[in-house]
Amino acid sequence: MIHQIGRGGKCRFTGRRREDGLRKRTGRADDGGMRDAGIQILDSALIRSLIERARRSPRLRTNHNFHAAMEENPHRFLNVMIRGTYIAPHRHLDPPKAESFLVLEGRLAFFTFDDAGGIASMHVLGGDATGIDIQPGMWHTLAVLSPHAVCYEVKPGPYSASNDKDFAAWAPREGEPGVAAYLEWMMSQAARAR
Repeated sequence: MIHQIGRGGKCRFTGRRREDGLRKRTGRADDGGMRDAGIQILDSALIRSLIERARRSPRLRTNHNFHAAMEENPHRFLNVMIRGTYIAPHRHLDPPKAESFLVLEGRLAFFTFDDAGGIASMHVLGGDATGIDIQPGMWHTLAVLSPHAVCYEVKPGPYSASNDKDFAAWAPREGEPGVAAYLEWMMSQAARAR
């Protein structure tokens, strides 16, 4: 039980005095060794450190997993991306996986595509629309519009690199020729729609 100690030294919930063995809970890791197992705090220090790590990454992005193992279900993580990162259009078909994205900082254009690579929808997230949930099997990608974007993502586990993503044949894969032109095209589509 969490006890909130008020000015008079009594817990606001139980009325017990602090002298009865209750310790003040601050929610910080430095609150006298009273860390709660199984709780991870998302704070500005974590986000700032991840932005710096993403800036130093050759891929201009980094993940911070909250799940302890790739076998866990669901997967929950922060995806921190710097403008210019490229995520090849893909879908999660085998096994089918839905995904949810919530933008905590920054702005991005979230694209879905038809099977021929035509844009089915484009949504700017990080303003009035803060997130999106997509069904399994939808072709999708995103482009970062602000200097960086911080997303909280949830999708089913387990993760296996061999079958997690089905990459689109109509778009370049990461590291292939044409990535810069494709990303520029996506950015122009987002600019046109705003």
